[in-house]
Amino acid sequence: MNRLLISGLLLLLCCEPTSARADDVNAKQVGMVTGSQTGTYIKFGNDIAGVAKTVGLDILVKDSQGSIDNIKRINSKENATFGIVQSDVLGFLSRSENPEMRQVAGRLRLIFPFYNEEVHLFANKAVASFDDLQGKRVVVGEQGSGTWLTAMNLLQLTGIKPAEPINLPPLQGVTAVLKGEADATFYVAGKPVSLFTKVGNLITKPEFAPMLANVHFVPLDDPRLLREYQPARIGPTDYEWLSGDVPTIAVKAVLMSFDFSGKRSPYFTQRCQQLAKLGQAIRANIDTLRQTGHPKWKEVNLDEKVGVWPLDSCSRSSVKDGGPSVDLSRELEKMLLNQFEWPRYSIPVA
Repeated sequence: MNRLLISGLLLLLCCEPTSARADDVNAKQVGMVTGSQTGTYIKFGNDIAGVAKTVGLDILVKDSQGSIDNIKRINSKENATFGIVQSDVLGFLSRSENPEMRQVAGRLRLIFPFYNEEVHLFANKAVASFDDLQGKRVVVGEQGSGTWLTAMNLLQLTGIKPAEPINLPPLQGVTAVLKGEADATFYVAGKPVSLFTKVGNLITKPEFAPMLANVHFVPLDDPRLLREYQPARIGPTDYEWLSGDVPTIAVKAVLMSFDFSGKRSPYFTQRCQQLAKLGQAIRANIDTLRQTGHPKWKEVNLDEKVGVWPLDSCSRSSVKDGGPSVDLSRELEKMLLNQFEWPRYSIPVA
């Protein structure tokens, strides 16, 4: 992977939030960065904004270009307190050779896990396994997008080096594979993906049917991939043109923020209070969200563990008298881990 490319894309991640954002403290709305205007992330954001009003939290939902863009914006002077990202962004940043990027990773906190997004590796049938991507023409998604992030992370995990990583959006990537202009393309999205559903329509056109006969989804069951991803499957119930189930992997969409629990500046205090209200609103209305929100809410388990993601403490605090109460679980952990100075007691002599 090109180190200069990653350094350039993530350069803005290395800045510590400071009082320079003090003008955001008095903002009436709390910014939330999501995804594209037509994607699931922004629909989840709008659902969350709706239930947040029940606790007096006014959320401004913003579209974005993906996970990396969201972290950049949360870490900037923009009014963007939290957002939705793919869970593998943490591993991606943690393995960076840049210590500033690893420092950013250390400050990320999980508010809630949401739903799985399956990795679709669409390729010609000459690509029978992930290792077959070595030396091939591979579409890895638009630079900085969620698909790009996962594709680069998977290639980094396995050490596979395509001859030509190609940056294209999903439609152009799938078209390139069908026309033989690329050997494979990644697309990360919750199944069923309408683009791949429509691929099955090619069989109705004599001029396109041979294209469909030459492509498939590459099985993704390599143990190296399962270190950071969950096993999943794609099958005929998702895409009718498939003849059987194909093992794949899934990345989790998660609601995240930076850790605002440590400092007690006015900025950090207000952000922590807002996250406490957010956590309260989502937990109290999870049944409503499952019934009336986006269908993917039915897959959400708010207490599911996600890899190595540390939990956010602000969103797990209760709100009393205008601020979060003491997080007893956290204080107990400090004591048990000898991070708390115990009082000294004298033992009477028998």
